[in-house]
Amino acid sequence: SAANIQRVARAARSQKADLLVGVGGGRALDTVKAAAAELNLPLVTVPTIAATCAAWTSVAVHYSDDGVFIALKPAVSPALVVVDTDIVAHAPVRLLSAGMGDTLAKWVELAATFTPEKRNAATEAAHTLARLTLDVLFRSGAAARRAASAGATTPALEEVIDAIILLSGSVSGYGGDACRTAAAHAIYSGLTVLPAVHRLYHGELVAFGVLAQLALEGKAAAEVQDYLAFLAGAGLPITLAEIGLAGVSRSDLEKVAATSVEVEDMFNMPYPVTPPMVLDALYQADAWGKKWHEEEDRR
Repeated sequence: SAANIQRVARAARSQKADLLVGVGGGRALDTVKAAAAELNLPLVTVPTIAATCAAWTSVAVHYSDDGVFIALKPAVSPALVVVDTDIVAHAPVRLLSAGMGDTLAKWVELAATFTPEKRNAATEAAHTLARLTLDVLFRSGAAARRAASAGATTPALEEVIDAIILLSGSVSGYGGDACRTAAAHAIYSGLTVLPAVHRLYHGELVAFGVLAQLALEGKAAAEVQDYLAFLAGAGLPITLAEIGLAGVSRSDLEKVAATSVEVEDMFNMPYPVTPPMVLDALYQADAWGKKWHEEEDRR
């Protein structure tokens, strides 16, 4: 939030700092990145969790003091990122799952936004890396989660941490504003207008946003089964109830939809998106998730 960014900036000025070091999760790192940008100081990030690619990217998410999304703004690109995989391995496994949900969006969003007019060497690199993140998650995600549950550092966990921080952050850097984010993150931002979702982590809401984007794109149920299986297996939400919105009113979801289409991320979609389209996508994603659980119960 603006208040926290200014608090850090004042502390750095008062000590005549030459360098800022951010330690912690995404909001802590984004706060320090934004303060470093204001002060024009170099920055080292030390992520203690692998819940987002915040440690590596040169943007910061700004929120109100109440946790409502405001904007994604430029920040300092870290001069150094220090990742101790043993620390990440001992963090709550839910945070690693959230990181996998956030990273899954890289491929889904880039696949939608990678249109011919945006094709160049940098965006092709982003496209290739985004596909690699998906492959890493699908082949190593379950093993990484088991390792984190045991507090063990394994090759699978290290590979997934690299996908979440290094590869995902590189996708954002190469893709730039045009190919960084799309509907999944816009819907995440829209969901933050409802206080009931504030108990969830960024990547958990983005995970549901991924399903909503796939619905928005008109994907058939058969095309989303792998995503549903991965998300459910990682303990990520695939229904409205699982993001704290059991029995949510239509009017509240209309607020989410109206906010989502005004978020800059949504403008990256290759066609205009309207609030009714987002509302339908939210209901479709929820229906997919419910059906998945019903079929799993029968199995």
